[in-house]
Amino acid sequence: MKTLLQRVSSATVRVDGAVVGSIQEGLVVLLGVERDDGNDDADYMASKTAGLRIFPDSAGNMNRSVLEIGGSALVISQFTLAADTRRGRRPSFSTAARPLEAELLYRRYVDRLKAEGVAVETGRFQAMMEVELVNDGPVTVLLDPRPDRAGR
Repeated sequence: MKTLLQRVSSATVRVDGAVVGSIQEGLVVLLGVERDDGNDDADYMASKTAGLRIFPDSAGNMNRSVLEIGGSALVISQFTLAADTRRGRRPSFSTAARPLEAELLYRRYVDRLKAEGVAVETGRFQAMMEVELVNDGPVTVLLDPRPDRAGR
């Protein structure tokens, strides 16, 4: 599971021109589900997302989590994070999970993030979306996989 976090001051996602999700201060989460991912990966990534200290404290140091600032998360399914670009000029998406499996893990991640206490908005799974955001910092972080999956 590839999870890309962007610290934002605001973000909106549209489908067919209509807003389907919008947040103020918080995180845009681009979530790419791969074939070998499971519930443990979704749970780990949600916990890591909720607790990651990438927001500034009173001294300006990255020392607060999205929970600590009372922020929200806009979670967008992003299968293209599974792209393999090592060969040729066209990315391969052979490691991406099948849509049904990916949607189940995407929804599990969203549910676990909510259970952690984060207010969550979402895009629409498998839709063509337009994501508009103001990256704060800019701060963009790719979460590392669970320690037992780091070498895969």
